[in-house]
Parts: sequence; C-alpha cells; structure tokens
Amino acid sequence: MKQQTPLTITGGRLVTPDGVREGALRLVDGCIEAIGGEAQDGDEIVDARGRLVAPGLVDLGVFAIDKPAFHFGGITRAALMPDQSPPLDLPSRVSYIAKSGKPDFWVHPLAAATRGLEGREIAELGLMRAAGARGVATGRQWIADSGAMLRLLQYAAMLDLVVVAHAEDAALVGSAVATAGEIATRRGLPSAPAEAEAIALTRDIALAEMAGARIHFRQVTTRAGLDIVRQAKARGLPVTCGVTPAHFMLSDLATVDFRTFARLSPPLRTEDDRHAVREAIVDGTVNVIASGHDPRGPEDKRLPFADAEPGMAGAETLLAMTLSLVRDELIDMTRAFALVATAPARILGVNAGAIAVGLEADIAIVDPDQPWVIQSARMEATAGNTPFDGQPTQGRVKTLFKGGVRIHH
Repeated sequence: MKQQTPLTITGGRLVTPDGVREGALRLVDGCIEAIGGEAQDGDEIVDARGRLVAPGLVDLGVFAIDKPAFHFGGITRAALMPDQSPPLDLPSRVSYIAKSGKPDFWVHPLAAATRGLEGREIAELGLMRAAGARGVATGRQWIADSGAMLRLLQYAAMLDLVVVAHAEDAALVGSAVATAGEIATRRGLPSAPAEAEAIALTRDIALAEMAGARIHFRQVTTRAGLDIVRQAKARGLPVTCGVTPAHFMLSDLATVDFRTFARLSPPLRTEDDRHAVREAIVDGTVNVIASGHDPRGPEDKRLPFADAEPGMAGAETLLAMTLSLVRDELIDMTRAFALVATAPARILGVNAGAIAVGLEADIAIVDPDQPWVIQSARMEATAGNTPFDGQPTQGRVKTLFKGGVRIHH
C-alpha cells in the first residue's frame, strides 16, 4: 500500500513544531513534501474544512495492538511492550511483530530486557535490534537485581537503544493494588507506599548515569517521583518520562466504589499527585502522554478489586484526554501533539511524529471540538475497560493517513 498520487490537504490549520498556522500540506511518495505551498496539477485534493491537520499519534508502550481502536484514536504507530505470550525475547518474535501491522499501521517492538522477562539473564539485544526492535523494555516489572539492571543499561548504551523502564520497587509493591493512604485503608485494599516509585527511579537513574544510557520511564505518577526526574533532567542526564491520561484525570478517589476499570498499574495516586502530574506536563518534566493500551475482558475485570488484572483500553481516548489539557489552558496545541507524537517518535528514533518536510506522511485531520461520550460497551478495542466510561469529552479524528494513504476506519 504505497501512495500512488500526490495529495494536498487544503483549508486546514497545520499543527507544526513552531505553532498552529493556516496553509496547505502536500504529501508525495509517502512523505511530507511541502508545507504552506499550493496544490499542483494532478494532485488529489482533500479539504480539511478548517480542522486541525496534525501528525498521526505515536503511542509509546502499549500491551496489545487493536488496529481499529488505534485508527479511531488517530494513532498511526505504537511501540509494543515485550509482555506478550510468548514474550518478545527472541529476534524471530521481534521481526514478526515489526511486520505485523503493515501497511496501514506500524508496530515498533520493544525487546524484552531479560529472558522470559524474569529480570535475571540479559536477552540478545543486539540481534533483536537488528530484527527491528526500537528500544528495550523491562516490561510490567522492575528489575530488582541492580547488577542485572546495570549490565542491561551498559549493553543498551553500546547499541544506542533506549531502555523503557517500569518504576516501582517490586519488594515494596508486592501484591498491592492501591496506593497507601486514607482511601486504601478505608476500603481495606492491599496497598504500597507511593515511595516505591521514588526509590525505583533513584536507583535506575543512578545506574543509567553510570552506564551512559538513555532511559525512559513509561509512567511517573507521584510528586516525589516527578521531582527526581526533574532533578535528573536539570543535571543534563538523558532521562525522559511519560504518563497516561488516567494519572492526570483521576486520583484514588475513583477506586472508592471498587470499580475495577480503575484498577491500574501503577495504581491511581492521591489528588495531590494528580495535580503534580499536571504541573509536570506544563513545565516539561513529562515528555510523553501514552495510552498504556491494555484491553482486559470480563474474565480479568469482573472480579473483586484486589483480584482483577490492572490495565485500561486507552487508545481511543488518548487524544481527547490530551486535548482536555488544551481546553483547560494548561498547554497549547503544539505542546499537546509534541506529547503524543513528536516526543515519542524522537525517543524511538522514527522518522515521523511532526508536520515537517521529509518526515513520513502520517497525518490526522482532527475536529478538536466535536463532542462525544466515551462508552465502554461501544469501543473499537477488543475490550472496553476504560476508567472514563460514561464521560463526555471533545475531539475526534475525522480522517487519517498512513504514509499518504487514507485509512478507512
């Protein structure tokens, strides 16, 4: 599926790295050829009708590929976590996954850091990089063995692979399903201190500095943890971090009625932590907003809260939740798309994620004001386990292009 005819999108507001501007966008041979020029003879013309013309979203760190859900949400690429069955710890598995979504969706595999994701023996990172891995990830778990983590970071640094890490001290977390505090105590839920995140971050940043490695923390969700990342960045370390919308939209108050759609990993934090995440998005400490897409069916969710599997189906709501930060005047539109497209593309080293000449023509035409109601029963994902069920929101993708070719979704 290759772009056959040059295509020019007219009448739109282009979301570029330098701001939002009116103008045309010309796509040729799957790449962005010109910004702000005019259509040429023979071009296919698409009228954006005053809507936003933005880069397709790049979702960093999903657990499942649901093509209809990703297309609904304007996502054209996703980095897949290695926690699959079987795990992505062999070059053959990585190679298969790297080809799996094409031509209308690109999956960027993250190689398993250790064999079987068991946290002990480093996997064959070099061979998996050659097979198409765009990074290496510790998976849902923290690597408890500091020696193994240092070796991983040294190996990844030699290969110039980013390490995507889970930041929770496993021994402190144990089988906890909530953050220690008033809500967990009142509800009798097994809980872990929020400091489990800060301790994991402190160790991993120290080891990454020793190894000279790039490290990306997929989710940083507490005030203390964000302060640690902020300090590391101030020292010039190549540290980045992300969040999912759940942690800037919701706090542990959402678990009061034991709704398992709010059973997440890391668990929802306090209201103060939620505000800290929003502040960190504003000041640039948070680089990426990702969906954390992890669809879970009734067999995993229709259980007592403590027994339910964590995770949320996030692909369809990622853009709308991020645009809510623009409506709240916390960030502007350029920053919103930097969080969901430009920064994740840069971390993964892919030639996409922005409206810029020469980049791949992954383009979303977005109506930022279109109202809709999130309904778990009507989601495109294989399971609709969203903590935002029933919530009115705004912002829908109207048309999506992958490599200059329109995707019908």
